[in-house]
Parts: sequence; structure tokens; C-alpha cells
Amino acid sequence: MVEQVVKFCNGNTYPILGLGTWQSKPNEVAEAVKYAIDVGYRHFDCAPIYGNESEIGLAIAAKIKEGVIKREDIFVTSKLWNTNHRPDLVEPGLKKTLNNFKLEYLDLYLMHSPMGFQPGDNPFPKGADGNFIDDGTDYIDTYRAMEDLVKKGLVKNIGISNFNSQQVERLLSNCTIKPVTNQIECHPYLVEKELSDFCNSKEILITAYCPFSKPGLSANEPKLLEDPKIIAVATKYKKTPAQVALRYQIQRGHLVIPKSVTKSRIQENFNIFDFELSPEDMNTINGMNSNIRVCFKSELMKKHKYYPF
Repeated sequence: MVEQVVKFCNGNTYPILGLGTWQSKPNEVAEAVKYAIDVGYRHFDCAPIYGNESEIGLAIAAKIKEGVIKREDIFVTSKLWNTNHRPDLVEPGLKKTLNNFKLEYLDLYLMHSPMGFQPGDNPFPKGADGNFIDDGTDYIDTYRAMEDLVKKGLVKNIGISNFNSQQVERLLSNCTIKPVTNQIECHPYLVEKELSDFCNSKEILITAYCPFSKPGLSANEPKLLEDPKIIAVATKYKKTPAQVALRYQIQRGHLVIPKSVTKSRIQENFNIFDFELSPEDMNTINGMNSNIRVCFKSELMKKHKYYPF
């Protein structure tokens, strides 16, 4: 059976299942985090661009005060936003996040994407042509500044997000601290086998976001959790389609971070360690790949020098 923790290339361990907090409204996310801690979640995936770090921090602090957890029991991930890619802005960006959480360190800090945007108060700065303004900062320089955060004890692990294999390879040739993970969109409609295999060969684990593809797609786009193939596998194991989609990821050795603010789904998503998909069923799900990406599709991004996809 799959262990509930993974070991990073640096020897540190991390829970393989986490609670995602993207698109979780500030007035809902605190209760979701508290409930998730009660259920058994210990890994929380966050980012300043989600606009809810402070409330998540309050929820974690409340559970520590209750004695349910200690700080060292939980693993908090956050990300460096695109407007803070200049090396001199990396540490201030982290310290703002730490202040939001009221924490002294992060367990994992990711570069949210390889694309640097013009610094400023606007997180999505656009030029006269309507495209996002490329800051011109090389993600190598950004990452080197992130390495300093590890040396200062402000973060325990560093990683990347939304990097393609060529960008990963270039980074590995220019860094001293290897990224522990590459967090990417990954689900049965976007299997990312080549990128996963490449990262695995370099001892970089994949963290899968959007593991259910994306609910609320337009009527003509396929809905993963309603796909007959996923439903058939779920029926076979007496599990839900969501549990099958999550189990699929962890059996690939991927960390996975489903988002929910609904108590029943938070519990449901956690109950994925008591069954195992057969090799045949894994192959069936792999065969569903159709390279359907639901994130990072904006035409405004595609002219950026470091657009990854």
C-alpha cells in the first residue's frame, strides 16, 4: 500500500495528501482547515495570490492552541508570486507570507511559475497591448534567492510549480539546492507522463493540482468525475470517482492537493489509503489522457518568454 508520507530528495518527509486552498473563499477556508485538521490532514497548500493566508493562519493557530496539533506536526506550503521574482523581492515576499500565517518558517516554498511579472501592487500587470508585463527576471536568479531562504532557516524545502521539463533541466544545471517538487496540473485528462517521468528521474516529486480537472466547465467540455470510465472503476472498488482520481495520483508517487470546503468531501478525499487500484485500472486511467489543460491557458501569458506550456 502507498505510504501516507513521501520522502523528498533531501531526506525530509511530507504528507502525500494535502488540502488545497485555491478558490476557497476567506469566510469558508478557516472552518475547512480546522475540520481537515480534525480529520487528519497535516499538509496545507496555500499561496498569497489565493487571498486567504491570514485566515488559514488563524485556523492553524486555533488548532495549536486547542492542543490538537503542534507546529511541527503540520506542513504548510506557500508560493512566491510572479511579481516578486526579482532577487531582492524574494525574501520580502516570503516574510509577508510568514506574517500572514503568523509563522516563523514554511515547510515548503514554491516558485508559483517560471514567469516573472512587473513588480507592484497589481498582481497581474498588463501593458498597452493587453499582455502581462514580463519583468525580464530569469527564474534561475529567482531560485538562487530562494536557496538563501533555506540557508537562513526561513523555509525547510524549496520547489517549483508549472515548470516544463526543459525549464527543470536548466534549473538543475544552475542550482545548488535541488527543488523537491514540481507542482503541476495533473489529472486523467492531463496525465503528464513525460514530465512526471523526467522529474522522477531527477528525484523531483510531482505534486498534482486540479486532480479532478475542473468542475463547472462549459457544457461541451468533459467532466472527469462524470466520465463513465472513472465511474466504472469507482463502482468496482466501492469508492467515489473523486477517491479514484486521488488514488490514481498517489499510486504514481505524486503528492496531491484536492481543494474542498465541504466537510463531507474533505472527509471523502482523505479516505484513499484503504484500497489499491490494479495495474489494469491504472492503465485504463492513463489511457484517458487527452491533454486537456484547464489552467494556464490565458492568451495573455503565452507571449511571456518563460511561458511553460
